[in-house]
Amino acid sequence: MDRLKLSHIDEELESFEVAALCFLCRDVVHRRRLEGVVDAKGLFLRLEEKCLLENDFFLSQLLQTIRRADLLSLLETDSRRPEETDANPILSDYRVMLYQIYEDMTQENLGKMKFLLSSKLGKRQAETCITALDVFAEMEKTGLLSNTNLGELHTVLRDVDQQLAQTVQCYMQSATPPRQPRLLTHVSMDSQRVNNTLQPTQPTLISETQPSYGESVSSDAEPSAPPDQSEYYAMIHNPHGVCVVINNEEFPGTELRNRGGTQEDEKALRQVFTSLGFTVVVHNNLTAKAMQQELQKLSTRNFLDDDALVVCVLSHGAKECVFGTDEQQVSLRELTQHFTSGQAPTLAGKPKLFFIQACQGSGYQKGSVPCPPKPRQEERDRESRLEEDAGPVPGETVPQDADFLLGMATVPECKSFRNTATGSIYIQQLCKQLMRSAQSSEKDDILAVLTRVNREVSKGEYLNYKQMPEPKYTLTKKLVLKCVSAV
Repeated sequence: MDRLKLSHIDEELESFEVAALCFLCRDVVHRRRLEGVVDAKGLFLRLEEKCLLENDFFLSQLLQTIRRADLLSLLETDSRRPEETDANPILSDYRVMLYQIYEDMTQENLGKMKFLLSSKLGKRQAETCITALDVFAEMEKTGLLSNTNLGELHTVLRDVDQQLAQTVQCYMQSATPPRQPRLLTHVSMDSQRVNNTLQPTQPTLISETQPSYGESVSSDAEPSAPPDQSEYYAMIHNPHGVCVVINNEEFPGTELRNRGGTQEDEKALRQVFTSLGFTVVVHNNLTAKAMQQELQKLSTRNFLDDDALVVCVLSHGAKECVFGTDEQQVSLRELTQHFTSGQAPTLAGKPKLFFIQACQGSGYQKGSVPCPPKPRQEERDRESRLEEDAGPVPGETVPQDADFLLGMATVPECKSFRNTATGSIYIQQLCKQLMRSAQSSEKDDILAVLTRVNREVSKGEYLNYKQMPEPKYTLTKKLVLKCVSAV
């Protein structure tokens, strides 16, 4: 971004506004890097280190949040489109909610809050807090406050101001807090080349609101029949098997861009599949040949005491293939062929799950407004016309042997998106839905889980475009994954 424009913005901002901006940036810039920042220039340097000012999206949202819309005119004159899609980080609902409380808190209520927290924060630390944002920062340091731990703050605010407590309550219930601005996502695409053409403009944030699901209620007088176990894959061993993660982040000496945020995907996959009872093995930064060698080696394993196999590949990709760190292609078929019943007979009849986080082309998914319901006859006529006009549609390639599942981040020909701060859209949602199902009393199978992943990912809008994951499978039974207690 133009340094002259940043200098002008710096001149206009008051010190308390700079402090507020620093607080809002704590999720994308490490706290220690923000210590000692006294003016906007210092903050801008920290944001530049993270490549967060390569376009004006993030800064414009920061200025909107602190209600300095008058400074947005300095950004609007910049007609350049962003050359990188990695420059749009998340401004979290959680931090914006805390900023709203800070805005609405009187000095009298601030004094009350500091007094109530002094025994837990320490009297000296509480006295040094000048604003509510300072108090929140101290609470985060001591573990009293986080985006998943708001109980202490809610309890204190109930004694201070019921309206402020209600703001926290709304957030805790996943309702949209009042006056919340439109937020941005730090989104990148797992596309191939450094010199890609300029990318689309303004992104929007994936909704963090949790969908509400009704509880299943059955009558005591009519107990439901137990499920037919022959319909389910047996998950009887502990561990259930191995989960191999191939995590390609760096592509030295190639035109492929490094994949910021992929380590967050690796951490999420490790945590989730460990909880699900798998032994997780991670291979970082493999060439195409090394990827094939590792999978070939894995296929020689004796799977008699395993219930299933999971392989996750995080890399760049093109249609029907993924890239090694040397920019060489490995076809999706090459990933799976080592584990057919002929190649790995001890896996015969057992589920083999492959999750692929990679682009499958250079195109973008566009959104469309669903057609309103039509009378049945009109619908039949419309379907008939579609059948006649469309002609034969070639089927997508899936593994021909039984008991495979291939979970793709996107449909063929299209890009997938990755948040360079928090991980890819698909893998993070996959892990979220797997854990939700694993901890539920319902017996949701993997296809039900992936349907929810499809729904949640497709709801989002990423750089004005959509993403549509695609499961392909030849499973012959239902696969239910539940958390396994540590032994």
